[in-house]
Amino acid sequence: MKSSTQDNAQGTWHQVKGKVKEIAGKVARNPTLEAKGRVEGKTGKLQGLIGRIKKTVGK
Repeated sequence: MKSSTQDNAQGTWHQVKGKVKEIAGKVARNPTLEAKGRVEGKTGKLQGLIGRIKKTVGK
């Protein structure tokens, strides 16, 4: 698997995990879990962006 494709896939996975954690934090009224979910979601978006950049550049 190309590194750009792998970055895209991992980025999507982190976005999904982050959203689940964020919702679980809201339901459980746990602001720490909710914040961790938001951070993981943002990290996933960034990793996906890196994958798209690598694809454009040709790595």
